[in-house]
Amino acid sequence: MSTPTPSLSQTHIVPLVLQSQNALQEGEQLCSKANELSTASAQASVEVLILDAKVRWITDNVLEQLKLAASVAKSIEDKRTKLNKQVQDWDNLRTTQTKALDRILDELGSQRVPPEFHQTSAASSIFGSQNSEDEQQASTRQVNGIVPLSHSPSDTILVSKRKPQTDRKNWKTLRDFVDDQAIEDIFESMEEEHTVVEDILSRTDEYSEKLNTAICSIREYLPEDMPVPSIERFISSQDSAQVGMASHLESLAAHFDQMGNALRECQAGDAFSDDDIQDMNRDTEELPSIISELEENLHSITTTHEHLCQIRDANQEHLRQLEHVLDELDELGGIMTGMLQTQEIVESECEDHFTEMQRHLLTVEDLQQRFISYQTAFRKLILEIARRRLYKEAAENIVRGMMDQLTAMTEEERKVREHFNHEHGAHLPEDLCLCISNLPTRWEILPWDGEPLESLPDIPADMVNEARSYVHRTEAPVVANALTNGTESL
Repeated sequence: MSTPTPSLSQTHIVPLVLQSQNALQEGEQLCSKANELSTASAQASVEVLILDAKVRWITDNVLEQLKLAASVAKSIEDKRTKLNKQVQDWDNLRTTQTKALDRILDELGSQRVPPEFHQTSAASSIFGSQNSEDEQQASTRQVNGIVPLSHSPSDTILVSKRKPQTDRKNWKTLRDFVDDQAIEDIFESMEEEHTVVEDILSRTDEYSEKLNTAICSIREYLPEDMPVPSIERFISSQDSAQVGMASHLESLAAHFDQMGNALRECQAGDAFSDDDIQDMNRDTEELPSIISELEENLHSITTTHEHLCQIRDANQEHLRQLEHVLDELDELGGIMTGMLQTQEIVESECEDHFTEMQRHLLTVEDLQQRFISYQTAFRKLILEIARRRLYKEAAENIVRGMMDQLTAMTEEERKVREHFNHEHGAHLPEDLCLCISNLPTRWEILPWDGEPLESLPDIPADMVNEARSYVHRTEAPVVANALTNGTESL
């Protein structure tokens, strides 16, 4: 080692020592700050993991509850669809039954009724008489005896007949004997029941939509499904930075020790060569780069710490949001409970009304069958009246023949008796066999036990033929054959 002037060496070494000391102090401060941040980051990491677990647990539970709410919405909609289908099916049946009833009523409207069928009877229909006032008055006069039936034998042959009405346009139809108002009342009752059910179903019209809207709103308010933060990566990054900073700090400490030793040696009288001074200067000039690297490592640690704090703060904000979500979910649960109770009430009320609506359908179907039977019975009535007329005419022919025969026999007997009395009566004592002068008994044939004479309405032949054709078309072959055998004389 050369021996330069001591004062010159000391002059160069002192600033270097001061720079080294400042660098060490600054490095220590940076490392201390980094250590504080690392400790805070470790705590933040724990908080991040805890908060993330809470957020995920609450979010998963909320999603499960939302799935349950969605199933409730679907259940309500399915039940509404089922009820609406029942209403639609009933409406289709009502349309079918109503059209069928209208068809039979139209057929009744095309079936003319001879006036004598209803002008001689006060009760013309199972649905109530709709006779006009004139017809009712005429019927009353007959009942009161203004048009009494005679018991004369000639009445069994000669029966007064109304003048036939050739214009059938003015004839009543079977429809005139139907109580249209009662049918309209049934239709009105059906429509009222339908309206009531529609009003009941309308209570839950918006339930599914409201539930789905609320579910979507809550789901949108949930925090996004973020991947689990890599805490290990963050800690590893910080550890690497700390290790680097520790290494740099050791370099700064070693350099400061070297410079301190050099200063003490210089103060002790030792001198340093120019090469030594240059080495010291070169090492001192590297101090800023070391401090820069320490600052970079501190910045990395700070960035990691800030990132962890951001994640922690974000999870805390998510927890606050989830508290609001849980409140909304509780409110939604109460709403769903009310909706389910209302849906049960709607189903119960609808079932009650469905029973009544079905009863109306059965009433319409029964009316249809009654009118079909009514129409069939009327046509068979025509055949029965025609058959009875044949019977009546046959009986009258028998009575007429008996009356003619009895009259002829009585007249012949009278002549024989007059001839006997003329030839032999004068020769017999007057008090002998007084009955010999009696005339033969005269006879009359009257209805049994004073019963009134049967009066049958006149039926045009074409109506009889039409009724017979209908009966043959509609009845089974066996029944039709039996009817043919019983009415072949018609």
